[in-house]
Amino acid sequence: MARTVSIGRQDFERIRVNNNFYIDKTHFIREWWESEDDVTLITRPRRFGKTLNMSMLEKFFSVEYAGRGELFEGLSIWEGDSEEEAFDESESSERYKYRKLQGTWPVISISLAKVKETSFYNTKKRICQIITDLYNKFDFLLESGKLNENEKELYRKVSADMEDYIAADSLNTLSNYLMRYYGKRVIILMDEYDTPMQEAYVNGYWRELVEFTRSLFNATFKTNPYLERALMTGITRVSKESVFSDLNNLEVVTTTSDKYADSFGFTEDEVAAALEKYHLSDHRKQIKEWYDGFTFGSRSDIYNPWSIISFLDKKRVGAYWANTSSNSLVGKLLREGNPDVKKTFERLLQNECIQMEIDEQIVYDQLDDDEQALWSLLLASGYLKVKDYRSYMTDYGEWRQEYELELTNFEVKVMFRNMVRRWFARSSSGYNDFIRVLLLGDLKAMNTYMNRVAMEMFSYFDSGRGPSEEEPERFYHGFVLGLMVELSDRYVITSNWESGFGRYDVMLEPRRSREGAIVNDAIILEFKVQDKDEKELSDTIKEALYQIDEKGYQTALTARGIPEERIRKYGFAFCGKKVLIG
Repeated sequence: MARTVSIGRQDFERIRVNNNFYIDKTHFIREWWESEDDVTLITRPRRFGKTLNMSMLEKFFSVEYAGRGELFEGLSIWEGDSEEEAFDESESSERYKYRKLQGTWPVISISLAKVKETSFYNTKKRICQIITDLYNKFDFLLESGKLNENEKELYRKVSADMEDYIAADSLNTLSNYLMRYYGKRVIILMDEYDTPMQEAYVNGYWRELVEFTRSLFNATFKTNPYLERALMTGITRVSKESVFSDLNNLEVVTTTSDKYADSFGFTEDEVAAALEKYHLSDHRKQIKEWYDGFTFGSRSDIYNPWSIISFLDKKRVGAYWANTSSNSLVGKLLREGNPDVKKTFERLLQNECIQMEIDEQIVYDQLDDDEQALWSLLLASGYLKVKDYRSYMTDYGEWRQEYELELTNFEVKVMFRNMVRRWFARSSSGYNDFIRVLLLGDLKAMNTYMNRVAMEMFSYFDSGRGPSEEEPERFYHGFVLGLMVELSDRYVITSNWESGFGRYDVMLEPRRSREGAIVNDAIILEFKVQDKDEKELSDTIKEALYQIDEKGYQTALTARGIPEERIRKYGFAFCGKKVLIG
């Protein structure tokens, strides 16, 4: 009988005790331990098994789980890698080595996954409370005879309201006490280290948190003589200058690294075995389209584990991973991004690839102004995948790394389509009505509904920092993205720009029926902002329509067999938030 599939369970002990569905990732224990890196940072997208693997490491190494070898029975770390080894009890046996290692180290395990506050004060207080709870767990140290009176007094000062200098040294100090008690240096596991930083960026207290975090990380991971080794996990690699400036002993493993490539997420073979076990192998092709596509290092067969587990449980495909948490940061950056960002996003939604230089160190306080930082974040978060990569030296002697990127899989595309729909939710009635009358060719109604949409959406597509010169074009591109989402089943929608603002047009080519018939009219839209020489918006419309004819945009459609009489042309004239269509 197949094991019960448990959704959302991230505690290794509970999964093993309850005999829940589990794909063996214990080879990660061996690989990490034998790397002998002092401090390791591993970045992976959310819901990719980071927390479960950290729980697995804690249960394997911690003295609190000494004698709990049954949790690992039947798994690769316990049974060894070969049949010969399984019968070898000698000191040199790999199996014997790791069985002896289990439950022999003091471990400090801390997670920042729930630190999602809207202010720096509450964030610092939440982190301090998490550290306080950790101290409470080791209260036996106060009665151990290993601490003098001054140290006991300092121990008791650890609280949610402790001073910054105590908080910064708190994990270093606890490491000291535990080493003295157990006679061995400490393993530190920190899960989701960057969650507070993402919240700090969204809520505007990034710089304050950086100062606090830098001091904490330096004392914990750099100037800590009581540390055996440490592992940190997160979604992003926050720039060294921000929080890791003093940490030169950090081994960083990102999504483009080969190290630990198959330790997070499910490989194709693992997914195939799971589908077979649950009698779902006939869904294999559909599962690959929806959930495959993640690339870690040179491994290109990584599946989204959360969605696979959800599918095994519910027996139907769906956007499981995309709906597990708010995508507010990504949505905000795309919606408020400059016109170039939206143009690039249009291409991605059209299943095209983009060429980008990527710096995997995320500088959060540059996300608003640095387009490269945005695409780096989307790659680290799992929304984009690397299709191809090349590195080269420029004529100026600079080393460049250029990536060819595309949307990861169909589930991610569904997520982004839904995100665009939500952009128009505040004016959904007007927008949907506009789409309807556009298809009908009702010009009067188009003007009515478009003005309503523009009035409500202009500021929403800007950055929220006040009016900008780019605001109209931000709106245009957001509007076009909406067309792509709502009409993609009826039209192939393409957008072209020749020399920046004022040369932007949209072409809607009708999809043909199975019999090859043209069901809908083709549509060409030209957007134009009123020029100072144009007294009326109607003059701007004439100029827009003239531009369509002068540029011969319709020839691309007639070349594909669409008659001239089936091509409709519209000029959109803008003056501030006022729109006139003709």
